[in-house]
Amino acid sequence: MADDDQAPNGKLTSSKDDAYLSSVIPKRISLFESIKAQQSLDRLSLSGELIKITLPDGSVKEGKKLITTPYDIAAQISKSLASNALISSVNGDLWDMTRPLEGDCNLKLFTFDNDEGRDTFWHSSAHILGQSLEMEYGCKLCIGPCTTRGEGFYYDAFYGELGLNEDHFKRIEEGATKAYKEKQPFERIEVTRQQALELFSDNRFKVEIINDLPEDKTITVYRCGPLVDLCRGPHIPNTSFVKAFSCLKASSAYWRGDKNRESLQRVYGISYPDTKRLKEYLKQLEEAKKYDHRLLGVKQELFFCHPLSPGSWFFLPLGTRVYNKLMNFIRNEYRNRGYEEVISPNIYNMQLWETSGHAANYKENMFVFEIEKQEFGLKPMNCPGHCLMFEHRVRSYRELPLRFADFGVLHRNEASGALSGLTRVRRFQQDDAHIFCREGQVKGEVMAALDFINYVYGKFGFTFDLKLSTRPEKYLGEIETWNLAEAALTEALNESGKPWQLNEGDGAFYGPKIDISVSDALKRKFQCATLQLDFQLPLRFNLTYSAEDEAKRERPVIIHRAILGSVERMFAILLEHFKGKWPFWLSPRQAIVCTVSEKSSAYAHEVCDQIHKAGYYVDIDTSDKTINKKVREAQLAQYNYILVVGEKDAENRVVTVRVRDKNDHSPMSLEDLLKHFGEEVEAFH
Repeated sequence: MADDDQAPNGKLTSSKDDAYLSSVIPKRISLFESIKAQQSLDRLSLSGELIKITLPDGSVKEGKKLITTPYDIAAQISKSLASNALISSVNGDLWDMTRPLEGDCNLKLFTFDNDEGRDTFWHSSAHILGQSLEMEYGCKLCIGPCTTRGEGFYYDAFYGELGLNEDHFKRIEEGATKAYKEKQPFERIEVTRQQALELFSDNRFKVEIINDLPEDKTITVYRCGPLVDLCRGPHIPNTSFVKAFSCLKASSAYWRGDKNRESLQRVYGISYPDTKRLKEYLKQLEEAKKYDHRLLGVKQELFFCHPLSPGSWFFLPLGTRVYNKLMNFIRNEYRNRGYEEVISPNIYNMQLWETSGHAANYKENMFVFEIEKQEFGLKPMNCPGHCLMFEHRVRSYRELPLRFADFGVLHRNEASGALSGLTRVRRFQQDDAHIFCREGQVKGEVMAALDFINYVYGKFGFTFDLKLSTRPEKYLGEIETWNLAEAALTEALNESGKPWQLNEGDGAFYGPKIDISVSDALKRKFQCATLQLDFQLPLRFNLTYSAEDEAKRERPVIIHRAILGSVERMFAILLEHFKGKWPFWLSPRQAIVCTVSEKSSAYAHEVCDQIHKAGYYVDIDTSDKTINKKVREAQLAQYNYILVVGEKDAENRVVTVRVRDKNDHSPMSLEDLLKHFGEEVEAFH
């Protein structure tokens, strides 16, 4: 079908819809059902052998090979579990509840209350969204994952000239409601590359994905109702598990994030197993909009962005105060925790990035330019520069662990459509550190880093979740090294005393990692901290140190570690987390002195000067406004302390202290006030 011929109302004409629905979709379904029938026959000849299914509590259930499903086991345990289990794990691999088991296995079952169940629920909801979009608009579906934020999902599709907006949402939601009311099962088949190309011959985006898959990759296709989609899965048993569905927003995107490729439309959605949770989420979303950091930042005169430098924010004096306080908070901890702060260049010859591997894998995200006919790049991360620092002289085992910390400015060439306030920028700084250590020191360093994270997030009032992401399918290095590293991380997590989850196969190609997601006051999750092991950069840069036997050289392990992550992003999260009401130790407006009349002006200036000399941010209001108006304006400006000075206060050498959100007030000597301020800062209140 062609991608043009729009109707005046922005919808595709009915004849084109009819042609699409009557030809392409039935053809796909017919091919799918034919392949599924053949695979069912093939399984039948191999099925029936007794198998043992071991549950997490150690109990064992019996089943039949290629017949018994995880759903069958859930039904044996309890009716409630069978009704609520969304997905299973078979020997560590996520597995559809209705997919037959292939042999003896360890089985875990997950509901919506587990991350695995929730992510699968939202991934399946993306297919429901895709079904509605394809049926309503005849678009070319591209990709439809759950979001990296772990809240909802989206689907990218190509619509030709149609621009989606909120006016389309009702029609999309009606299509989704129809899908989940029909209780459509999610059915899975494995296909050959040729079968996949035949199934999606009308969709050039799917064809491109298929052609880019490795030769030995198992290709899977799922069907729910009229939707047949290329997908690795797994999925929930059927669409009826989704009881509440809502479109959130529509935006533009580029195919594969490349601004030179096709322009797509992205629809974001959210879904839940019941309407109550959806209503709570939408209410929370409305609440969050009131405290959007982009609005609060302008209102409080903290920062702004200018079209002449998109993705690079201007921090005004008040915003710079907070920015520096965040960095100094971490910097002071560095002194206590054995880190050495370093400063590294912003610009490197591309030879460095070729050695590190970024030229081959990351160049399109870098700002690259020419100097004297040689190619250079602005650094998008600090680690290669720190490798140069490590190797610039001979190192001994006695120096390890060596902890380099760097607040250097980083630049990443993000697509303009991906930029989003302070949370997705082109210019930023990190509380970045790289720990060069011996293999036997990994556990201790990871435990110390987890303690550091716990300390910092505790001061912000964050809770956080930990996941151990292990060796992926494609990895570099020796499997023995991976096993040792994963064992060290497991021990460190166990001894940290914090609950954690296993995220099998989701490590970086260069080493396993611990993923840390924080939850703010609005119950939103963010990925900020980083804790990753790296065996590849030491190899690429040929980093070595002399062992106890000085004739022997050994290779260090690098631990990549950040806690705030991007300072810009953490700034935005904290501004929203505190709803614009900064705690005293972080506040850019800690106190303001307000005069009752001109008679107390001299004493007010004296108070202001002493507070300033003591190291706190203080302003003064000696205008001719009424004292009530001064206090009200100071409260709206979010000053933590409002210090009222009248004639009697001047006579008694005191100030009348008001706290930002309280109506009561009391006199206090300046000495006692400064002592109180010091205690507030010390306690991070």
